[in-house]
Amino acid sequence: MSAVANPRSSGRPDAVRLMLNNRLATGGLVILVVMVLLALLAPLLPLADPNATAPANRLIRPLSEGHLLGTDALGRDILSRILWGLRVSLAVGISATLIAAFFGSLIGLVAGYAGGRTDNLLMRGVDMLMAFPYILLALAIVAVLGPGLINALYAIAVVNIPFFARNIRGVTLGLARREFVDAARLSGKSHLRILTGEILPNVAPVIVVTMSTTVGWMILETAGLSFLGLGAQPPQADLGSMLGDGRRVLFNAPHVAIVPGLVIFLLVMSINLFGDGVRDVLDPRLKSGALARPMGRTAIDPRAGDAMPAPATEAVLDVVALKTQFQLGRKTLRAVDDVDLRLREGECLGIVGESGSGKSVTAMSIMGLVPTPPGRIAGGTIDFRGEDLLGASDARIRQLRGGAVSHVFQDPLSTLHPLFTVGDQIVEAIRAHQSIGHREARTKARDLLAMVRIPNAAQRLDAYPHELSGGMRQRVVIAMALANDAELLIADEPTTALDVTVQAQVLSLMNGLRREKKTSILFITHDFGVVSAICDRVAVMYAGRIVETGTARQVLEKPAHPYTRKLIDCVPVLGQSDRRLDAIEGLPPSVDDLPEGCAFAPRCPFAQPECRKGEIPLFALADERAARCLFPLSAAREVVDA
Repeated sequence: MSAVANPRSSGRPDAVRLMLNNRLATGGLVILVVMVLLALLAPLLPLADPNATAPANRLIRPLSEGHLLGTDALGRDILSRILWGLRVSLAVGISATLIAAFFGSLIGLVAGYAGGRTDNLLMRGVDMLMAFPYILLALAIVAVLGPGLINALYAIAVVNIPFFARNIRGVTLGLARREFVDAARLSGKSHLRILTGEILPNVAPVIVVTMSTTVGWMILETAGLSFLGLGAQPPQADLGSMLGDGRRVLFNAPHVAIVPGLVIFLLVMSINLFGDGVRDVLDPRLKSGALARPMGRTAIDPRAGDAMPAPATEAVLDVVALKTQFQLGRKTLRAVDDVDLRLREGECLGIVGESGSGKSVTAMSIMGLVPTPPGRIAGGTIDFRGEDLLGASDARIRQLRGGAVSHVFQDPLSTLHPLFTVGDQIVEAIRAHQSIGHREARTKARDLLAMVRIPNAAQRLDAYPHELSGGMRQRVVIAMALANDAELLIADEPTTALDVTVQAQVLSLMNGLRREKKTSILFITHDFGVVSAICDRVAVMYAGRIVETGTARQVLEKPAHPYTRKLIDCVPVLGQSDRRLDAIEGLPPSVDDLPEGCAFAPRCPFAQPECRKGEIPLFALADERAARCLFPLSAAREVVDA
């Protein structure tokens, strides 16, 4: 029986789990916590007076009795001064960070939201501060105010205000023009309420991240001023002044300088590592259960392919029992579960189903394009022309991508680079797989654009993606996919952004490729009109599984699975204005908590008690015809009618 999902749990890891997944950040946090605890407990620990001099005990080596870290040139206990100095350095660094964050964020928020003259006035002032090297500016401020720890704090805070101001202003500029801010203005909210209630909550993570990554540098800068004698004044100790004192006896007693230097290094490094972890935890794009960047190829379980039947040698593509999963925290999402696909030469196989049924993940798994983390191929085999793609090297996969196997993505902006012209990108795709010159490749790129019905193809080669409409960009992507005479074309809803006329032209082009070059096409779509126009066979997916397969005519005219029937009933038919469009009640199940038995049973009007028990296989109904249903549609109707 399937486990009952906790409705309060999203399945995503919390901030603590995300932080613990990052070992470097966790190590930094552990070191930082230990150092902070030691600093806080310094008054309670049995330590010597940090300012008590004892000339008779000067320059004692570390690990001596009564002086674990030795003594300095005046006989003062280094361990005691380190812990008390650590308190001072932490207090000054954190205080300077808070001051800089408050005033810098305030300037950035006001400048970014107000714009115009206010923005120019505030940011020109910030630019004036940034015109000076920050350490020289800090030295100048301390020189004017006079040496002292408080003055060093003010100096460090002031020189870091521009850093916060510029970061927050950039984020605020983007938010101030968003629709939710316009809606707040139209509702009558004041500027102050918009800033505090609408923009500040969205900017707060950026402020926290900036603080976490700069507090270490502020401690280092404060130590630098103290090292020069402009920060903490004798007899008060901080890490920088101790390092300065050790400089005088560096050759005959190096421990006096090395010990505070190591403490500064550990403190700043731990804060920076922890700050990087905080940045990753607060980044919504990385809340996938792992903090690493996606790999260049989908991770493959070592057991994938074990005990799998031999592929069909006549097939261009043979997918057997494919399983692709996503690990999100403690949950495993079975996005693709035991999927079988077979595609012959010159054949078009359509995959249809609701959004979230696993169509795109299946297509991306073929060439290892599912991002890892969090995705991985957990089982099955994928063979292209008899070659095991799961066992192929990364170099071989890169050779096949865009060459023998091309992929047309649904969103053209995920394929096109915004900083390069479309001509350069098509030329790059051509020359990556063909040994031809730039001029010849550019001529071929022009011909490809003309082939996909882009007007003024020669001029469009020098256009950037943002200068083209969505439909034009999609045609460019299709041209790139066709650049190297692919044997297998994986098209993920390639005609969604195209108007009806161009859609028909693109479908005609793909049909021409099948006839002339024997190109096999795996076509993902929601449009049954496209299925009837181009597809030879159809595979219907639901909840990560194939629930029905057959020829396009069989599936469209006599669907065997109730889900297929429901999908077809949702489509309007030209000339049948009185035809009732039947919506599918309910929602698809979550792939991390699939119901027992048939996944479609909770939404199926023909479901019987047997449908909710055990594993339901894909039953063969005829040659190349199968359905994952205990009661194929005609039989199901007879049961209900009875």
